[in-house]
Amino acid sequence: MARTPTHLLSPADQERRRGLRLMKGVALGALVFMAIVFVIGFALQQQIPAFAYVRAAAEGGMVGALADWFAVTALFRHPLGIPIPHTAIIPRRKDEIGQNLGEFVETEFLRGDVVRTKLERTPIASRLGEWLAVPAHAERVAAEGSLMAASVLTALSDDDVQGVIEDLAREHLISPEWGPPVGEWLERLVESGAHHGAVDLAADTIGQWLAANRGSFAGLVSRRLPGWVPSIAHRLVDDTVYNEAVKFVAAVQADPEHPARHAIDQYLARLAVNLQHDPATIGRLEDAKTSVFDSPRVRELAASAWNTAKAGLLRSLADQESPLRRRAASALAEIGQRLQTEQALQRRVDTWVTDAAVFLVDRYRHDIASIITDTVENWDAEETTEKIELMVGRDLQYIRLNGTIVGALAGLVIYTIAHAFLG
Repeated sequence: MARTPTHLLSPADQERRRGLRLMKGVALGALVFMAIVFVIGFALQQQIPAFAYVRAAAEGGMVGALADWFAVTALFRHPLGIPIPHTAIIPRRKDEIGQNLGEFVETEFLRGDVVRTKLERTPIASRLGEWLAVPAHAERVAAEGSLMAASVLTALSDDDVQGVIEDLAREHLISPEWGPPVGEWLERLVESGAHHGAVDLAADTIGQWLAANRGSFAGLVSRRLPGWVPSIAHRLVDDTVYNEAVKFVAAVQADPEHPARHAIDQYLARLAVNLQHDPATIGRLEDAKTSVFDSPRVRELAASAWNTAKAGLLRSLADQESPLRRRAASALAEIGQRLQTEQALQRRVDTWVTDAAVFLVDRYRHDIASIITDTVENWDAEETTEKIELMVGRDLQYIRLNGTIVGALAGLVIYTIAHAFLG
């Protein structure tokens, strides 16, 4: 089986490979030692009878070492390259091992009761609060969240976002009929008198404009008079119109019961009723609404607003000293402090996390466990064998070493019993 080049292994796997080679050398050395002892004991047992015991122990040790070498090797490959049945178990049954491992994890670990018991014993909210309360940790979370948000914003297509905004606006703003709800809102507004402030503001604004723009009335009416009317009459007419306008606005400002105010109230009340019940008024409002939203200029403004908002967000997310980043870090630190001190909040968070985790495990545990099965199935058989051997092979070499020692003791005991009873 081809081995992965050392430079392609992780440092941990390189260390495991060195440990595996060392233990293989130790186990092989024990076998060679037993073979040498066997040769010596076999050669000298005729001259020195006690060496028969040495030979029996060495013989049992060799048998145990060879048997355990065969068993360990058969897990990963064919011993000596000979395709003996029931050898190379791991590469041959890789997919079945992955499936069994996935099923074991699913049935023993990914169970709702197991997850709930573990999480209920863990003060999740308190530990999270303790961690978040550290300013450096809160800033780190804010930085990571900003990076994720910036990545999402960058990945978003402006055309797609504008299309989504347009679809949402059409669904929630354009398609619904505006007349009845606007009329109902206007009716409540008139009944409560909340519009009086707007009327006062309008009167004040008109009064200020009249005081600052007297010249705008020059020729406003007089230019329509016959040419034979003297010019002094022209000025008199314009001044009269201006003064009457000023007096009218001043009277409206001073008198809460001015007829003009009542006329405005009556007009708004009729408009509120018509917006709710008059098809013609409702239709005119709908036509005006559609023409406004379908205007290219409005669409350009919407696109410009999105681009401006996106650029501003990206700048704020990228700047560590931006108000957005500082507020986010401050809010996270405050949440951490609350999670440390407020027991009611701790219970809510712990309950929510536990319930969410149990729900996810119960609903998706098969899908989660299938990651193990699918991953093992996609592994190359030789790579899988090498990975497993690096993980457990060093410990398995102890089996060979123990087999050598146990075999030697067993050989010695068997020979001793046989010699004692059979001669």
